[in-house]
Amino acid sequence: MRDYINEMLKRKDLLIYLVKSGLKAEHRNSYLGYFWWLLDPLLNVVVYYFLISMVLGRGGENFAVFLVIGLVGWRWMNTTVNTSARAIMKYSSIINQVYLPKSIFPLSMSFTQAYNFVFGLVVVALFLIISGVMPGWQIVYLPFIILVQLLFLLAISLFVAYICVFVRDIDNILSHILRIFFYASPIIWEGGRLPEEYRWIVEINPVAIIIDSYRAVLMWQTNPQFTGLIIIGVTSLISIIALIYYYSRNEHKIIKAL
Repeated sequence: MRDYINEMLKRKDLLIYLVKSGLKAEHRNSYLGYFWWLLDPLLNVVVYYFLISMVLGRGGENFAVFLVIGLVGWRWMNTTVNTSARAIMKYSSIINQVYLPKSIFPLSMSFTQAYNFVFGLVVVALFLIISGVMPGWQIVYLPFIILVQLLFLLAISLFVAYICVFVRDIDNILSHILRIFFYASPIIWEGGRLPEEYRWIVEINPVAIIIDSYRAVLMWQTNPQFTGLIIIGVTSLISIIALIYYYSRNEHKIIKAL
Protein backbone atom coordinates (compact mmCIF):
# COMPACT_ATOMS: atom_id res chain seq x y z
CA MET A 1 0.00 0.00 0.00
CA ARG A 2 2.90 2.36 0.72
CA ASP A 3 4.16 1.96 -2.85
CA TYR A 4 0.65 2.62 -4.13
CA ILE A 5 0.34 5.85 -2.13
CA ASN A 6 3.78 6.95 -3.32
CA GLU A 7 2.64 6.32 -6.88
CA MET A 8 -0.43 8.47 -6.23
CA LEU A 9 1.76 11.27 -4.88
CA LYS A 10 3.95 11.06 -7.98
CA ARG A 11 0.81 11.52 -10.09
CA LYS A 12 -0.43 14.58 -8.19
CA ASP A 13 0.10 16.66 -11.34
CA LEU A 14 -2.34 14.36 -13.13
CA LEU A 15 -4.85 14.81 -10.30
CA ILE A 16 -4.59 18.59 -10.61
CA TYR A 17 -4.94 18.36 -14.39
CA LEU A 18 -8.05 16.18 -14.09
CA VAL A 19 -9.64 18.65 -11.68
CA LYS A 20 -8.90 21.60 -13.97
CA SER A 21 -10.07 19.79 -17.11
CA GLY A 22 -13.21 18.67 -15.31
CA LEU A 23 -14.02 22.25 -14.35
CA LYS A 24 -13.47 23.46 -17.91
CA ALA A 25 -15.47 20.65 -19.49
CA GLU A 26 -18.46 21.08 -17.20
CA HIS A 27 -19.78 24.18 -18.97
CA ARG A 28 -17.56 24.25 -22.05
CA ASN A 29 -20.38 24.48 -24.58
CA SER A 30 -22.70 26.77 -22.60
CA TYR A 31 -23.14 30.47 -23.31
CA LEU A 32 -22.93 31.49 -19.66
CA GLY A 33 -19.88 29.35 -18.92
CA TYR A 34 -18.65 29.50 -15.33
CA PHE A 35 -21.60 31.72 -14.36
CA TRP A 36 -23.62 28.49 -14.18
CA TRP A 37 -21.76 27.65 -10.96
CA LEU A 38 -23.69 30.51 -9.37
CA LEU A 39 -26.86 30.32 -11.45
CA ASP A 40 -27.53 26.58 -11.04
CA PRO A 41 -27.90 26.56 -7.23
CA LEU A 42 -29.77 29.87 -7.42
CA LEU A 43 -32.35 28.44 -9.86
CA ASN A 44 -32.81 25.37 -7.65
CA VAL A 45 -33.62 27.60 -4.70
CA VAL A 46 -36.10 29.67 -6.72
CA VAL A 47 -37.94 26.56 -7.96
CA TYR A 48 -38.25 24.90 -4.55
CA TYR A 49 -39.08 28.17 -2.78
CA PHE A 50 -41.92 28.82 -5.24
CA LEU A 51 -43.23 25.25 -4.90
CA ILE A 52 -43.04 24.94 -1.11
CA SER A 53 -43.60 28.49 0.09
CA MET A 54 -45.84 29.97 -2.58
CA VAL A 55 -47.84 26.96 -3.79
CA LEU A 56 -47.99 24.76 -0.66
CA GLY A 57 -47.85 27.62 1.83
CA ARG A 58 -45.17 25.89 3.92
CA GLY A 59 -41.92 27.20 5.29
CA GLY A 60 -41.26 29.62 8.10
CA GLU A 61 -39.07 32.56 8.95
CA ASN A 62 -35.95 32.87 6.76
CA PHE A 63 -37.11 29.85 4.76
CA ALA A 64 -35.16 31.02 1.71
CA VAL A 65 -31.91 30.87 3.70
CA PHE A 66 -32.92 27.51 5.16
CA LEU A 67 -33.56 26.22 1.65
CA VAL A 68 -30.42 27.54 -0.01
CA ILE A 69 -28.12 26.04 2.63
CA GLY A 70 -29.78 22.63 2.25
CA LEU A 71 -29.79 22.67 -1.55
CA VAL A 72 -26.20 23.87 -1.92
CA GLY A 73 -24.95 21.22 0.50
CA TRP A 74 -27.01 18.56 -1.23
CA ARG A 75 -25.87 19.64 -4.70
CA TRP A 76 -22.27 18.92 -3.72
CA MET A 77 -23.21 15.42 -2.59
CA ASN A 78 -25.46 14.64 -5.55
CA THR A 79 -23.06 15.78 -8.28
CA THR A 80 -20.08 14.10 -6.62
CA VAL A 81 -21.75 10.70 -6.39
CA ASN A 82 -23.12 10.86 -9.94
CA THR A 83 -19.84 11.93 -11.56
CA SER A 84 -17.72 9.56 -9.45
CA ALA A 85 -19.81 6.56 -10.50
CA ARG A 86 -18.56 7.00 -14.07
CA ALA A 87 -15.08 8.25 -13.18
CA ILE A 88 -13.05 5.14 -14.00
CA MET A 89 -15.10 4.11 -17.03
CA LYS A 90 -14.84 7.64 -18.44
CA TYR A 91 -11.06 7.32 -18.68
CA SER A 92 -10.98 3.65 -19.68
CA SER A 93 -9.03 4.38 -22.88
CA ILE A 94 -6.21 5.98 -20.88
CA ILE A 95 -6.28 3.32 -18.16
CA ASN A 96 -5.88 0.51 -20.71
CA GLN A 97 -2.78 2.14 -22.24
CA VAL A 98 -0.85 3.57 -19.28
CA TYR A 99 -0.52 2.39 -15.70
CA LEU A 100 -2.11 4.89 -13.35
CA PRO A 101 -3.49 4.48 -9.85
CA LYS A 102 -7.20 4.08 -10.59
CA SER A 103 -8.25 5.77 -7.35
CA ILE A 104 -7.03 9.09 -8.77
CA PHE A 105 -10.05 9.32 -11.06
CA PRO A 106 -12.85 9.27 -8.47
CA LEU A 107 -10.75 11.48 -6.21
CA SER A 108 -10.45 14.05 -9.00
CA MET A 109 -14.24 14.10 -9.40
CA SER A 110 -14.66 14.76 -5.68
CA PHE A 111 -12.23 17.67 -5.68
CA THR A 112 -13.80 19.11 -8.83
CA GLN A 113 -17.22 19.23 -7.20
CA ALA A 114 -15.69 20.61 -4.00
CA TYR A 115 -14.47 23.55 -6.07
CA ASN A 116 -18.00 24.04 -7.39
CA PHE A 117 -19.29 23.98 -3.82
CA VAL A 118 -17.25 27.11 -3.07
CA PHE A 119 -19.35 28.99 -5.63
CA GLY A 120 -22.45 27.62 -3.93
CA LEU A 121 -21.25 29.21 -0.70
CA VAL A 122 -21.20 32.55 -2.52
CA VAL A 123 -24.93 32.09 -3.22
CA VAL A 124 -25.49 31.20 0.46
CA ALA A 125 -23.64 34.37 1.52
CA LEU A 126 -25.82 36.47 -0.79
CA PHE A 127 -29.00 35.02 0.73
CA LEU A 128 -27.69 35.63 4.25
CA ILE A 129 -27.01 39.28 3.42
CA ILE A 130 -30.34 39.85 1.66
CA SER A 131 -32.30 38.18 4.47
CA GLY A 132 -30.39 40.02 7.17
CA VAL A 133 -29.28 36.78 8.84
CA MET A 134 -25.89 37.19 10.51
CA PRO A 135 -23.92 34.09 11.53
CA GLY A 136 -22.53 34.06 15.05
CA TRP A 137 -19.01 33.19 16.18
CA GLN A 138 -19.91 29.54 15.51
CA ILE A 139 -19.08 30.16 11.85
CA VAL A 140 -15.47 29.28 12.79
CA TYR A 141 -16.65 25.65 12.67
CA LEU A 142 -17.59 25.94 8.98
CA PRO A 143 -14.22 24.65 7.65
CA PHE A 144 -14.53 21.63 9.95
CA ILE A 145 -17.99 20.79 8.56
CA ILE A 146 -16.72 21.20 5.00
CA LEU A 147 -13.77 18.89 5.77
CA VAL A 148 -16.10 16.23 7.19
CA GLN A 149 -18.33 16.39 4.12
CA LEU A 150 -15.29 16.19 1.84
CA LEU A 151 -14.02 13.05 3.63
CA PHE A 152 -17.52 11.56 3.47
CA LEU A 153 -17.74 12.17 -0.27
CA LEU A 154 -14.22 10.93 -0.96
CA ALA A 155 -15.11 7.62 0.68
CA ILE A 156 -18.35 7.32 -1.28
CA SER A 157 -16.60 8.29 -4.54
CA LEU A 158 -13.97 5.59 -4.19
CA PHE A 159 -16.64 3.00 -3.38
CA VAL A 160 -19.14 3.74 -6.16
CA ALA A 161 -16.44 4.20 -8.80
CA TYR A 162 -15.05 0.73 -8.10
CA ILE A 163 -18.42 -1.00 -7.86
CA CYS A 164 -19.74 0.58 -11.07
CA VAL A 165 -16.86 -0.89 -13.07
CA PHE A 166 -18.16 -4.39 -12.34
CA VAL A 167 -21.88 -3.75 -11.92
CA ARG A 168 -22.81 -1.15 -14.52
CA ASP A 169 -26.50 -1.18 -13.54
CA ILE A 170 -25.69 0.45 -10.20
CA ASP A 171 -25.02 3.66 -12.09
CA ASN A 172 -28.70 3.71 -13.08
CA ILE A 173 -29.92 2.79 -9.60
CA LEU A 174 -27.88 5.53 -7.93
CA SER A 175 -30.28 8.27 -9.03
CA HIS A 176 -33.11 6.52 -7.18
CA ILE A 177 -30.98 5.94 -4.08
CA LEU A 178 -30.00 9.61 -4.06
CA ARG A 179 -33.63 10.63 -4.41
CA ILE A 180 -34.46 8.59 -1.30
CA PHE A 181 -31.72 10.37 0.66
CA PHE A 182 -32.92 13.72 -0.66
CA TYR A 183 -36.44 13.26 0.68
CA ALA A 184 -35.27 11.46 3.84
CA SER A 185 -33.08 14.41 4.79
CA PRO A 186 -34.25 17.86 5.99
CA ILE A 187 -33.14 19.61 2.83
CA ILE A 188 -36.46 21.12 1.74
CA TRP A 189 -38.36 20.41 4.97
CA GLU A 190 -37.66 20.86 8.69
CA GLY A 191 -36.58 17.74 10.55
CA GLY A 192 -38.55 18.76 13.67
CA ARG A 193 -41.84 18.20 11.83
CA LEU A 194 -41.40 14.43 11.74
CA PRO A 195 -43.48 12.33 14.12
CA GLU A 196 -41.55 11.03 17.12
CA GLU A 197 -41.38 7.46 15.82
CA TYR A 198 -39.63 8.57 12.61
CA ARG A 199 -37.10 11.04 14.00
CA TRP A 200 -34.43 8.34 14.19
CA ILE A 201 -34.23 8.57 10.38
CA VAL A 202 -32.81 12.08 10.67
CA GLU A 203 -30.69 11.33 13.74
CA ILE A 204 -28.69 8.55 12.05
CA ASN A 205 -28.71 10.05 8.55
CA PRO A 206 -25.21 11.44 7.76
CA VAL A 207 -26.63 13.76 5.11
CA ALA A 208 -29.06 15.23 7.63
CA ILE A 209 -26.32 15.68 10.24
CA ILE A 210 -24.09 17.56 7.80
CA ILE A 211 -26.87 19.78 6.44
CA ASP A 212 -28.17 20.62 9.93
CA SER A 213 -24.64 21.48 11.01
CA TYR A 214 -24.31 23.97 8.15
CA ARG A 215 -27.57 25.60 9.20
CA ALA A 216 -26.51 25.64 12.84
CA VAL A 217 -23.39 27.72 12.22
CA LEU A 218 -24.72 29.86 9.36
CA MET A 219 -28.24 30.82 10.43
CA TRP A 220 -29.10 29.47 13.90
CA GLN A 221 -25.97 30.72 15.73
CA THR A 222 -25.58 27.40 17.52
CA ASN A 223 -22.90 24.72 17.64
CA PRO A 224 -22.95 21.97 14.99
CA GLN A 225 -23.59 18.33 15.83
CA PHE A 226 -20.03 17.57 16.92
CA THR A 227 -20.65 13.95 17.91
CA GLY A 228 -22.30 13.08 14.60
CA LEU A 229 -19.70 14.96 12.57
CA ILE A 230 -16.78 13.30 14.35
CA ILE A 231 -18.32 9.85 13.82
CA ILE A 232 -18.86 10.61 10.12
CA GLY A 233 -15.36 12.04 9.73
CA VAL A 234 -13.54 9.18 11.48
CA THR A 235 -15.62 6.52 9.72
CA SER A 236 -15.02 8.19 6.35
CA LEU A 237 -11.27 8.45 6.96
CA ILE A 238 -11.03 4.77 7.91
CA SER A 239 -13.11 3.89 4.83
CA ILE A 240 -10.82 5.93 2.55
CA ILE A 241 -7.74 4.13 3.88
CA ALA A 242 -9.43 0.74 3.52
CA LEU A 243 -10.64 1.52 0.00
CA ILE A 244 -7.23 2.76 -1.17
CA TYR A 245 -5.73 -0.45 0.21
CA TYR A 246 -8.38 -2.44 -1.65
CA TYR A 247 -7.64 -0.52 -4.85
CA SER A 248 -3.93 -1.27 -4.50
CA ARG A 249 -4.63 -5.00 -4.25
CA ASN A 250 -7.31 -5.29 -6.94
CA GLU A 251 -6.49 -2.82 -9.70
CA HIS A 252 -5.73 -5.65 -12.10
CA LYS A 253 -9.40 -6.65 -11.84
CA ILE A 254 -10.43 -3.17 -12.98
CA ILE A 255 -8.30 -3.47 -16.11
CA LYS A 256 -9.83 -6.85 -16.94
CA ALA A 257 -13.36 -5.54 -16.41
CA LEU A 258 -12.78 -2.54 -18.67
